[in-house]
Amino acid sequence: MSFSIPAPSFSLCLPRSCSPRFFKYQSRSSSAASLSCFRVACRSGSQYTATADFKFALHDALDSIGVDTSHAREARQGFISQIEKLSAIERATSISINRRVDLGRTALYIAAEDDSLISHSSVPLPVEAFLKKLDDLSTGYFSQYNSSCQASRENFLESIERYLYIKKGFRRNSTKNQLEPQALYLPSVLAHRSGSAVMLSLIYSEILKMLRLCRLLDFDVEIFFPHDLHSLPRAYDKQKTKESDQLHIMTTQMLLDEILKNQKDAFWPFQQDHTESLFLRAALAANLIDGFTGVESGYQLASAKFAQHRLGHSAWTNVHYWEMRLALSACERLILLKVDPKELRDYSILLYHCGFYEQSLQYLKLYQESKSSLQNQSLNSVSSLEEDVAQKLMVRLNLIATEDGWSKPSHASNFLCTNSEPW
Repeated sequence: MSFSIPAPSFSLCLPRSCSPRFFKYQSRSSSAASLSCFRVACRSGSQYTATADFKFALHDALDSIGVDTSHAREARQGFISQIEKLSAIERATSISINRRVDLGRTALYIAAEDDSLISHSSVPLPVEAFLKKLDDLSTGYFSQYNSSCQASRENFLESIERYLYIKKGFRRNSTKNQLEPQALYLPSVLAHRSGSAVMLSLIYSEILKMLRLCRLLDFDVEIFFPHDLHSLPRAYDKQKTKESDQLHIMTTQMLLDEILKNQKDAFWPFQQDHTESLFLRAALAANLIDGFTGVESGYQLASAKFAQHRLGHSAWTNVHYWEMRLALSACERLILLKVDPKELRDYSILLYHCGFYEQSLQYLKLYQESKSSLQNQSLNSVSSLEEDVAQKLMVRLNLIATEDGWSKPSHASNFLCTNSEPW
């Protein structure tokens, strides 16, 4: 992949390794070796030795109804090839430090898979073309670099901020409860220059990576990740880090986890009560929680049937909220990322709603095994109600196995339905 070349008059100011000749022949993939000298964490073996542990349902189910998933599978393999590079140290490394995992490429593989699931296009999302667009954005900063940027570290970082948020016009897209779907995927963020805080943080980290490669950035920088609804990610001199800043440092694992959880939240088919967890919303729709009214039940039935209708159609052109296919794909990637055992449980209840009872039980058992074998801090947030519901789901799935031998009852929610109307 070739990079856009800055104006010739400015090339004289660049280090030798960032000359136009360097950009013409230096590919993104071949630059990995150059990154190693900038890392502060040593490399270690990958946590993942195999991905065959998980037999996911989504791609096979779509194949069974004649939907070509070859592009989606290829993108999934690209995603796996990146997260296989995550060592324990790499997972805890700040995104502002160059790393083995190419976060830009990983985010584009995520987008490529979901684009294929929704568009059914015969042409895959052009990952390499969007990588070039991302690299061009990073190298575009060089035209802003001048003597005033060298006056102080603060001036340098302020010039990067002005370039990204003023000259290029990137802005944060967020609402009180949900992000716009186009803010969740890197290609649309690059196209519309509007994205979630985590996507803007990723783009910021890519600019910093390019500046390190070109030896314009020679001091430690952190990216401040905002937890409110409006602030923008910003870079700051690591030497001036305050104790309160630690909560705002985004690691490689945290960034990937946040990207996928944002997508999972946006496309979860059961959106009725944002005060409850996604799992409990799905449990309510499955009548696994005692005490809800018939009005709520009717609402959930309508919501579930609408989600099934959207899933059964094969001619979608736009991404909207509440897409079961995208919720399933996000869950599957989160399971592969191996951050939170609760992802196994959440995936299980989606499979239950789809009528895949045997696989639902398998993943629910995996969740129970993970709880007993792992000392995972995230499990501390599991409520007693969630645990009670998980046990009820386990009992129900075992009864289905006993009574029906995994045959699907006619009234089961089936995301492969092809009804022309959702009602």
